[in-house]
Amino acid sequence: MTGKFNSILSQGPGKLRNWKQESNGISGETESAKFRVTVYSDNIVRVSLTRADELEDFSYAVVAQPNGSSLEVSDSNDYLALTTENFQTIIQKNPLRFSFLTNEGAVINEDDKGLGTSWNGEQVTTYKKLQDGERFVGLGEKTGSLDRKGHGYTNWNTDNFGYGSGADPLYSSVPFYIGIHSKLVYGIFFDNSHKTFFNFGASNDRFSSFAADTGEMNYYFIYGETVRNIIREYTHLTGRMELPPLWSIGYQQCRYSYYPDKEVLSVADTFREKDIPADTIVFDIHYMEKYKIFTWSKRDFPDPKGLLEKLKEKGFNVVVMCDPGIKVEQGYEAYEDGVKKDVFIKYPDGTFYTGQVWPGWCHFPDFTNPKARSWWKDHFHDYVNLGVQGFWNDMNEIATWGNMLPENIEMDFDGNKSTMRRGRNLYGFQMARSTYEGTKALMKNRRPFNLTRSGYAGIQRYAAVWTGDNVAYDEHMMLGVRIVNSMGLSGIAFAGYDVGGFVGNADSKLFARWVSIGALSPFFRGHSMINSRDSEPWSYGEEVEQISRNYIKFRYKLLPYIYSAFYEASENGMPVQRSLAIDYAHDPRIYDGHYQHQYLFGPSILVAPVESNKDFAKVLFPEGDVWYSVYNGHKHVANQEVIVECPLHRLPVYIKGGAIIPMEPVRAHTGEPVEQLNLHIYAGLANSSFQFYEDDGNSFDYQRNIFTKRLIDYSPVEKRITLHASEGTFKTKYRKLRLILHGFDSTHKSISVNGKDHLLIPEINSFFAGLEKYDPIKDPEPAPEENVLTAELEYQSKEISIHW
Repeated sequence: MTGKFNSILSQGPGKLRNWKQESNGISGETESAKFRVTVYSDNIVRVSLTRADELEDFSYAVVAQPNGSSLEVSDSNDYLALTTENFQTIIQKNPLRFSFLTNEGAVINEDDKGLGTSWNGEQVTTYKKLQDGERFVGLGEKTGSLDRKGHGYTNWNTDNFGYGSGADPLYSSVPFYIGIHSKLVYGIFFDNSHKTFFNFGASNDRFSSFAADTGEMNYYFIYGETVRNIIREYTHLTGRMELPPLWSIGYQQCRYSYYPDKEVLSVADTFREKDIPADTIVFDIHYMEKYKIFTWSKRDFPDPKGLLEKLKEKGFNVVVMCDPGIKVEQGYEAYEDGVKKDVFIKYPDGTFYTGQVWPGWCHFPDFTNPKARSWWKDHFHDYVNLGVQGFWNDMNEIATWGNMLPENIEMDFDGNKSTMRRGRNLYGFQMARSTYEGTKALMKNRRPFNLTRSGYAGIQRYAAVWTGDNVAYDEHMMLGVRIVNSMGLSGIAFAGYDVGGFVGNADSKLFARWVSIGALSPFFRGHSMINSRDSEPWSYGEEVEQISRNYIKFRYKLLPYIYSAFYEASENGMPVQRSLAIDYAHDPRIYDGHYQHQYLFGPSILVAPVESNKDFAKVLFPEGDVWYSVYNGHKHVANQEVIVECPLHRLPVYIKGGAIIPMEPVRAHTGEPVEQLNLHIYAGLANSSFQFYEDDGNSFDYQRNIFTKRLIDYSPVEKRITLHASEGTFKTKYRKLRLILHGFDSTHKSISVNGKDHLLIPEINSFFAGLEKYDPIKDPEPAPEENVLTAELEYQSKEISIHW
């Protein structure tokens, strides 16, 4: 065959032609591109390249502003150097290449010298040289191992029902990862919402790379001394969560679907009758009239206001499903009003896009258009007036039957019109934003709970994220742990999975193990799909019911500790569920398949997830202090690998030596009053501290200084525990303080509290009740017990100094 075709070869930017200094960086031109380097802080530099006439400055993800106050720029024959207090950006002139060095000259990250940034048609790629021993973590909601090395991933938000353990892409895209090598760490956030591709040395031994189908090469390079610092800087860039309502971090029960209203009330009553704490019942799509959002089924939910009032009396909040599809149906108010106000996405010829989903053929709001966001808010009035305070954004990838969303659909982008090629990865983000901002405005100072399936970088500002339609088998349970760990590394502190598995039927062992792990995750919800077995905590027999009760109650005891961890997330982006890569990034063992699931829940509780069919597990006790079994206080030496027993009722959970764990007595739900704080101190070798935080758990008053927080210090050398004076104007609910000392010398008879002696009482501590006898032959293991020392004190807002 003969003939010719139009060849397209990879083209780089070429040689630097000119540059100029700007207030926060530099900009310039090369032989074939324009570029800009912008300093956002001493730790963050943005690099932008384009072949278009102008560089863009538009992002839904980034909220920080440039700040190059410490920037110094120098020019030599071969390169430019941009220096901040913490690192250098070196720009090679011919051809244009970027490297990032410590101020001592060590290479943190560098372009591949022969490849750099290049265009292949519209596709733009930056190639980075693989460093010796380099690892990669993060990238948000991705399957696979903790260490991404040797793998490639695509960001293209997709409704992936019952996804496999290696499936990609999934529902959300967070194009941010952390690189680790040579005792150095860095982050790269590639802020391009088109379809993007990440290669961490997959099928090659030369480079890692990130690419986009089209659009600019626009990335932020972040340097910090630790992974913890990288997360702090990334969430400075893309924003942090506001505090959720306290009830939303209790247990949530969901099913597709609970209906009619009598079944909802029956589920609520059963939780209370069986003494299993819970705060929320979730309404899936059957609460609607023929699956149409903003409606209620006249047959199954004839009196939604009365139903919600009854649930509120029982201590339950309600979360309602919110799908974006608006059914094309005359007489349906949302449809007619949406058409009238022109809020739906369109084809280039001006006709509304129509896709088929649960209600039938639907139009979809353009959440990048301010008038559509306002319209969406207005339609939540009725929900809010009924007393709904929780909202679940689903099917927002956009999911449609056929799963082939046309890419020529146009979107407003707040006046910067573009197509679904750019908007698909942002649609769920913008829907979640619209729901959160709208309901927040309507709820008059009360906090909404907002959950989303789909999102983009920065989604933590607007919603919690769950891992979608998971499957009821062990590998998916473990996969969910890895995904939530990864999302935490990517700025999403409020994340979780469907306990028990959404697709399929869990057996009793799987559910028992899953609920024990889920109780120590940020978002804790049981969920299952239609035509599957019942999947409430009492549905798997008496033994599993008891195991479930034990772990759910343990979570409720931990609420002061968990809520303080959420406060930390709102302040510095630190996730509630913390991959060991955060504090032990340079320990190669944490990336081992045996240990990559382990995480810290908050700062001090080590969780070692294990499959339901295993009675023994290998646990890595990280370097540092001693680790205590949460069950019996047995001590494990740090920096060792141990095989431990893990029967179904005893998930491997450990407390770090020196830990300060505020707890409270169990409540049936977070609305019940409580006035005693149980402060657990675990003896350790080094000084430690904990920031204990309180507010009303419901309003935004905390943003007006109506909160109380206090630093709690533990000093083993000085033999002192100090509760520093409370800061803030919120009046604490606590009146009593119960001090529980773990691992302390049992010969201690008393402590001094602000100069006065108080008796120490030896007691038995047990966080979990013993199981009843189910086996006619074998007796159950008795309740785990630990010898502790306790003291009953008055809780005061002024400083409390305790010596032993």
